[in-house]
Amino acid sequence: MSKNDTDDDNGPFGRPLFDDPSARALSRVGVVDVGSNSVRMVVFDGAARSPAYFFNEKLMCGLGKGLAETGRLNPEGRVRAVAALRRFALLAKGMGIGPLTVVATAAARDASDGPDFQAEVLRETGLRLWVVDGPEEARLSAQGVLLGWPEAKGIVCDIGGNSMELAQIGDGQVGTRVSTQLGPFRLARISDSPKKRAAHIDQVLADCQAQLQSEGQRIYLVGGSWRVIARLDMERRNYPMTVLHEYRMLPADLLQTLDWLETSNLEDLRTRTGTSSARMELVPLACEVLRELIKVLKPSEIDVSSYGIREGLLYEQMPARLRARDPLIEAARSVEKTMSRIPGFGKKLYEFLQPLFPHTTPDRVRLIKAACLLHDTTWRTHPDYRAEACFDNVTRANLGGLDHPGRVFLGLALLHRYKNSRSGSRLEPLFQLLSEAEQRDAEILGKAMRFGAMFAVSDPSDVARLVWRPELNQLELKLTKNGHALFGEVAQARFTSLINAMKAEALIGERA
Repeated sequence: MSKNDTDDDNGPFGRPLFDDPSARALSRVGVVDVGSNSVRMVVFDGAARSPAYFFNEKLMCGLGKGLAETGRLNPEGRVRAVAALRRFALLAKGMGIGPLTVVATAAARDASDGPDFQAEVLRETGLRLWVVDGPEEARLSAQGVLLGWPEAKGIVCDIGGNSMELAQIGDGQVGTRVSTQLGPFRLARISDSPKKRAAHIDQVLADCQAQLQSEGQRIYLVGGSWRVIARLDMERRNYPMTVLHEYRMLPADLLQTLDWLETSNLEDLRTRTGTSSARMELVPLACEVLRELIKVLKPSEIDVSSYGIREGLLYEQMPARLRARDPLIEAARSVEKTMSRIPGFGKKLYEFLQPLFPHTTPDRVRLIKAACLLHDTTWRTHPDYRAEACFDNVTRANLGGLDHPGRVFLGLALLHRYKNSRSGSRLEPLFQLLSEAEQRDAEILGKAMRFGAMFAVSDPSDVARLVWRPELNQLELKLTKNGHALFGEVAQARFTSLINAMKAEALIGERA
């Protein structure tokens, strides 16, 4: 690889943007979302394209509860919201971060006492509330989805307590936006009849569909009520993973879950899933909206996004060059920089192993690159637990641009970085998210990394080279003089394990 290739700022292994002043200015960013149901503060740590959550606290204030009847903010919710914001302002000061960006949505913008609430918050906490209108709320939520899914294309649907916003996304841009009053707090006032509520929801969504021209597209769900429904879908299906971000559902399967919930004991499900009472209270009406959303928009697939308006605010502040980066690779590079024994070796390992994957798809290539960056980041863990710690870290981590099969593939490859066999593992239910061929590919990658790590004292490509001849099913290892010295008994055993996983013939050759 030439120097120009190495220094290319556009490639996934280009110069990290952490060193760029415009990115470094975002080292720690605090945002607060004052919604109809909850008030949450998030502090993002680092300017990585897939940022870490340094701090995350939520209070279910119910600020918009009763707004449809009274036209005013809930008095108790208002007191609790101001108290939460006072705490958040002090926390931000103690953390030494810049001014918090505070966004208020439907409750504050629709209530007659919304301006008075803004003035009280400023007076009591020093925080300025940015009250956004519906289309702007839709734009920020859509940007949050793009932060986690750069290639996302379809309709973002963000449900809150008093409103529901929809926005088109595609090619990294936010398109048409629509704001509705389909939040559960408002729907409760429409009628006591589910049929009448369904007719009302249908009429509103038909108007939205006419503006969005969205029939048959993928839907990205944003909002706490949607996440609860998705978690309950996992419960019904006995799904082996509980990470909600990028959880994907087919419309027919989700309709079965909605039918199931109509006859289930929600209090029992609330306890089993650890859902708060305030959140579960909104689920039945949210289910009604989701059922009609499927009926009217006819989505091809329904995906859950844990990223929304707060992440959209971060995306808003990111330099354009940072937005263009792959969130998975940026996150992996950040972890390698802070947690590996030899930061920077992951790139060298990838280049050494690249001949093994000559015709790999772009999606698989990025998983291989991420695995190489992460291959040595759990070295502090006790050796007996290192393999499963790798798997757990990846499958549970807050990572964007990574679906559930991708998480398991990456985790399984890292497991095999430290362990030859996965038989009898407590993690076996998760392996079933991959086909047998995908499991074998992950094993090969893991064992290749396990072998390549034996040359970590230098650049592996300086002392050894792999030549893969798939037409002959031969893998040749060409070694220099120093390479032979490094190719000790343990390295030989690991090379044999790789050969066995590939079901290939091994050759050892000389390299000048």
